[in-house]
Amino acid sequence: MSAVSVAEGVNTRASALEAVVFGIDIQSGDVRGDAPSYAVVAFDGEQIDRDVVSFRKLRRLIDREEPAMVATDNMYELAADKDQLVQFLRELPAGTKLVQVTGDQRPEPLSRVASRHGVPYGKKPMKEAEAAARLAAANVGQAVRAFSDTTTVKVARGRSTGKGGWSEDRYTRRIHGAVKTTAREVESELQDAGLDFETERTEKYGGLSRAVFTVESRPEELPVSSMRSGDVRIEIERERRDGIEFQPLAKRRDHVLVGIDPGTTTGVAIVGLGGTVLDVYSTRTGDTADVTEWIIERGRPIVVAADVTPIPETVEKIRRSFDAAAWTPDRDLPIDRKQHRTREIGYDNDHERDAMAAALFAFDDHEDQFDRISQKIPAQLSLGTVTARVVAGGESVETVVSDLTDDDGSEDTESTDESTERSPEEKEIKRLNERIDRLESHIETLEETIESKDERIEEFERELSDARRAERRKAREDEEITRLERKTEQHQQTIETQREEIDSLDNKLERLKELWKVDHSNFADVSEEKQGLVPVKTVDQFTTRAIERADEQYGLIPDDVVLLRDASGAGKSTAERLATCEPRIVLRQGGLSDVADEVLFDHGIPVAPADEVTIQEIDELAVAREREVSAAVEGWNERARTRRRTKKSELVDKLISEHRANHEPEYGEPTSG
Repeated sequence: MSAVSVAEGVNTRASALEAVVFGIDIQSGDVRGDAPSYAVVAFDGEQIDRDVVSFRKLRRLIDREEPAMVATDNMYELAADKDQLVQFLRELPAGTKLVQVTGDQRPEPLSRVASRHGVPYGKKPMKEAEAAARLAAANVGQAVRAFSDTTTVKVARGRSTGKGGWSEDRYTRRIHGAVKTTAREVESELQDAGLDFETERTEKYGGLSRAVFTVESRPEELPVSSMRSGDVRIEIERERRDGIEFQPLAKRRDHVLVGIDPGTTTGVAIVGLGGTVLDVYSTRTGDTADVTEWIIERGRPIVVAADVTPIPETVEKIRRSFDAAAWTPDRDLPIDRKQHRTREIGYDNDHERDAMAAALFAFDDHEDQFDRISQKIPAQLSLGTVTARVVAGGESVETVVSDLTDDDGSEDTESTDESTERSPEEKEIKRLNERIDRLESHIETLEETIESKDERIEEFERELSDARRAERRKAREDEEITRLERKTEQHQQTIETQREEIDSLDNKLERLKELWKVDHSNFADVSEEKQGLVPVKTVDQFTTRAIERADEQYGLIPDDVVLLRDASGAGKSTAERLATCEPRIVLRQGGLSDVADEVLFDHGIPVAPADEVTIQEIDELAVAREREVSAAVEGWNERARTRRRTKKSELVDKLISEHRANHEPEYGEPTSG
């Protein structure tokens, strides 16, 4: 029968189940190598359709028929590795589950699971596919999950905004406006549906370049769907879990270990025989009866554990009601050990954590015993039943196996057509084959455990590497922040200094304005009390550098009154530099060198002691009375005239002396009559 006939057979008959279940097993090939073919069984609760298809046809068949479950005895028959498995789960229809009917991380042999639940089993791929379908239809197995119930809806640009051109701005604005409009429509639809969500928007020119909605619902529950239309696209993706998780199809009353933390708030945890936490619960109002009823609904306890020793009375009472074995630690479990043991499991409060820790430590103590029991029992016996009688009842494995085997008879479920009477050789061969199956199953379990541990180690190494990168990035950011803070502080100090300089310059400017008004007395706005004053420009020292600095600061022009605060030490070049400014008068403080005095005198620059003029100083600015300056100039002129006459007289006397010296007769020479 073809894949089409499988689908037609499913669609044309009344179904006893709510939806069809696909059972799958590899018919030939290997998913890691050559393209495999699959035995597919479609089971609706009453009838069965069978076919052999390629992997591609299998995917198309699942997409078209959307079965409630795709059941297999090993999920890695559909994917070569974890990444491919996640991709397979991502591409499943929204309402389809992938189910591993043999358990979770530690699957049992399919023959054992089928025997325990009374499902026909055969070693051929089509028989195994049928057994998987029937088991899943009976809610046996674990749903494989790689995604949470949180969905991301991303509204983004559907095309690039371009690389330029005269219309690029308008084009970009149109695209971002379309994204913003679509994002509003999506937000409105999510609100109308009453869904909880968070929004992250990225604003760009003209609107939005992206809007991401994180919705606490699965994709099939959303009122929007993926699309791409022109300027806008909508992408919907479920949030990825940290790893592969398993969820029981039904809460069956399997044999379990129970951890209890009594008190004002009572915490209870259920752990399966594989070491998986199945459920956790805490209550402030429930009494012992309520706790017992909650446990009964979830399993049959074979061990009841506490995290303290001796066992509390409440826990002992519950243990006796189930006739289970007790477990307590050698001494009270410290908090750090409980936190470490439950670090990968979520809990709401410390009571749930303590209950989980008690159950998990109890499992750790019994794990080797559980493995030995699993290796010793035949496939047709229930692992939980045997384990319960060995652990809680104190019986030996051999006694329990013998008792249950005698009760069930020695019929082989895989060979119902053969005679029930077997020869000793056949019985030995059967026993050895069963032992081989158990050992092979145990080897596969160990290999998968090693693989799981390796994946976990790689995950931890990635997390450590990411943490180190984040720490280095944070250190660089902190260093950059510190550097910027120092730079900001320096800038602030510079700003304060500049403000002070500005204030000083403002004051100086005001004073310069006043002096300018004094210097330009023809202006009508100069007050009367400032009439008759002249500005005095000060030079700190009689040096060329000081003269040039004063010239740069407020300018030295002809007819200026110049005050030398220290007139000593000047040479010829310095005096000539000052003479080029052609000051009206030079007022000196201190003595003036003969050389400088001579140069200034020769250039006709009046020089007078500063004491002769009343000078009012404000910083480097000064003013003097006009009449006193004029008197000082006139006094110098008088002195200059006297000095010139004296110099002229001395020059004449010198010339006469020289002339006489040159024309006197030598000794003994007769003079002319």
